[in-house]
Amino acid sequence: MTVSSQESDRREELRLAPYAVRESASRGRRHAEARHDYRGAFQRDRDRIIHSRAFRRLEYKTQVFVNGTADHYRTRLTHTIEMAAVARTLARALRANEDLAEAIALAHDLGHSPFGHSGERALNELMQAEGGFDHNLQGLRCVERLEYRYPEFTGLNLSWEVRAGLLKHQAAQPGAQLDGHPLGPHQQLEAQIADVADDITYLAHDADDGLEAGLLTDALLEATDLWRCAARRATEEFPVLPAERRLAYIIRCLLNLLVEDVLRTSEARLARYRPAAPEDVMRAPEPLVALSPALAPQVAVFKEFLFHHMYWHPAVIEANHEGARLMRRLFLHYVAHPEVMGAKARARLPQEGLWRTVCDYVAGMTDRYALEEVRRFGLDDRGADAA
Repeated sequence: MTVSSQESDRREELRLAPYAVRESASRGRRHAEARHDYRGAFQRDRDRIIHSRAFRRLEYKTQVFVNGTADHYRTRLTHTIEMAAVARTLARALRANEDLAEAIALAHDLGHSPFGHSGERALNELMQAEGGFDHNLQGLRCVERLEYRYPEFTGLNLSWEVRAGLLKHQAAQPGAQLDGHPLGPHQQLEAQIADVADDITYLAHDADDGLEAGLLTDALLEATDLWRCAARRATEEFPVLPAERRLAYIIRCLLNLLVEDVLRTSEARLARYRPAAPEDVMRAPEPLVALSPALAPQVAVFKEFLFHHMYWHPAVIEANHEGARLMRRLFLHYVAHPEVMGAKARARLPQEGLWRTVCDYVAGMTDRYALEEVRRFGLDDRGADAA
């Protein structure tokens, strides 16, 4: 027997803290839809995201290492799945809305271009005269305008709360709104949870990938306080382990340390400010989900370490820059020859204009497809003209 809407609301009241977002109090969708018989609004959002083409394409988009470099490195998709797991853990422990936090986490990278941040920078440079490119805003475009799944509307018609959760940078801007509702000054708790989950997840799994790639070593990582702290915990629990298992367990301890610190800090801030509604979270003097002042500097140092030894490593930089260079060439080819784009992209030209349509088309590509298109048009010759 399915759970009625009334029973679902009653269970929600029992399960969630006062500051959590309730589905029954959602600001709704742009296109009104009847409540589902047995799935809540944010569950439906989650499922729509998972079934979207943009989500599936994350499998072949770069996280750090260009897709196809090796089978075990993270992609945008596996990063997203790991991040969603952390977001669910944090949300459940803090009595926030787990379905909402998960939906935001699953959608947070839908707007990322091919070739990681190098690709994003290239698109932003190309689009300077047209408003630029930002992967958070592009994610919103994906779920609002670029998916074609339903007969009644364009996009996924997600709840306001999920769409607002994608706009973490915009929420900090004074007076920022979405559909007439304020985004900040701080986001709702579930969006804050997803944001912090993103940061702490990639720290752990990027270190794991760096070790796998041979760009990082245990000896190198020992130079950071954060790694030493995780290594001490691993040694205390398992004094003797084979090297590979020891490193894997240190990564696990690292992630646990970060999650535990976020939970302690967040619980303390929630107790201090006592928010009685989601709006109180948004108006609080500071974010309520965060790392502690004691651990945050160690995390900052660890990030700098990863930039120096991994993200800026010549092998990583060269591969991503080369991909972005070819993607730029492909972009300009479409500007010169829009007739070679897909039919759906061409249909958007009258409403979106040439450059934004090309940007949407290229940003949605996987690394693999972008390179296939480069080869198809003969744009991979280093001496060739971009157009």
